[in-house]
Amino acid sequence: MSMEIKAPSFPESVADGTVATWHKQPGEACTRDELLVDIETDKVVMEVVAPADGTIAEIMKGEGETVLSDEVIASFKAGAGAAAAPVIEASKEATTELATDSLEVSGPAVRKLLDENNLTASQVTGTGKGGRILKEDVLNHIKKDPVVEPASAPVSTPVEAPVLAAGERPERRVPMTRLRSTIAKRLVTATNETAMLTTYNEVNMAPVMALRSQYKEQFQKSHNGTKLGFMSFFVKAATEALKRFPAVNASLDGNDIVYHGYQDISVAVSTERGLVVPVLRDTDGMSLADVERGIAELAKLGRDGKLTMEHMQGGTFTITNGGVFGSLMSTPILNQPQTAIMGMHKIQERPVAEHGEVVIRPMMYLALSYDHRMIDGKEAVQFLVTIKELLEDPARILLEI
Repeated sequence: MSMEIKAPSFPESVADGTVATWHKQPGEACTRDELLVDIETDKVVMEVVAPADGTIAEIMKGEGETVLSDEVIASFKAGAGAAAAPVIEASKEATTELATDSLEVSGPAVRKLLDENNLTASQVTGTGKGGRILKEDVLNHIKKDPVVEPASAPVSTPVEAPVLAAGERPERRVPMTRLRSTIAKRLVTATNETAMLTTYNEVNMAPVMALRSQYKEQFQKSHNGTKLGFMSFFVKAATEALKRFPAVNASLDGNDIVYHGYQDISVAVSTERGLVVPVLRDTDGMSLADVERGIAELAKLGRDGKLTMEHMQGGTFTITNGGVFGSLMSTPILNQPQTAIMGMHKIQERPVAEHGEVVIRPMMYLALSYDHRMIDGKEAVQFLVTIKELLEDPARILLEI
């Protein structure tokens, strides 16, 4: 029976997508729910799986081509796997092993990792959809049961870097990914279409660091292994400040300013594909532990490429932390249609004056970029000062004063 393979249904905010990788080729046998193709949008990578056992008859949209929502990208022949599969002279055991590897492994990168470590799919327990083996499953298996190379295995010779001739000036041209292209367009648009200003302040991190040092072990035990970091303090401080300054928690919709009666904070996460900004929803009702768990979960989903549209949509305010990479000071660019974004930076000991004396304190610069069309300078400065005051006296976060 012939069937159509269609691109996923994109949300209204996504116009189209790009065919990233075909994991199966015409005539290659596949099973129901096995990954066929990755469709990359400007926000996430979406997977298309096989509707039944069979083979791909024809691919209409090749890698790199643009596809629309629900557009037909291939034709599929159900129940044709056995007939289409080539006959291979091999032992029954080897054939079974090959089939197991091809059907349970999620993607060529995982197959390569198995081959490099002399493993078969039957040796690794899969935790992916339908029992598929993910990269993390292979890595966890290797940690628990390190692979021992057979004595007769040839010793691999390290590949030497190519020697460049004197005066040679090599170049490499790589097409920009859809996500990075979209990030570039949005940053340029935000710069050109908003009256963006940035105000700075600095915060003494000693009180937060002392509180964290005193309770981090007890916190971790009480909350099932959840670690107490700095981000949860900043999220809760920002949440309280957003309630006091509604304009900073607003967004622009055409000529209308939309004031949100809730706080959904976007947290910038760096991934191999680029910067993504998933959302922590209703942070006013979250505890410090809830925030830490939420951020850890979103970061893991981002690294694994499993963030969905639901994770990315919405958000009333954004926090980005360049300090984890060593940034001392920077100017964050607005995440439209939001009206403001706060940048955290590296904690660095500096001499500061306290009560007429010079002392050394762990200081952090904070930057708040805002759209001056909707937020006055006074509000922006007071917002950042509020966050500074809350962090320098963390008890005020709990007391909401």
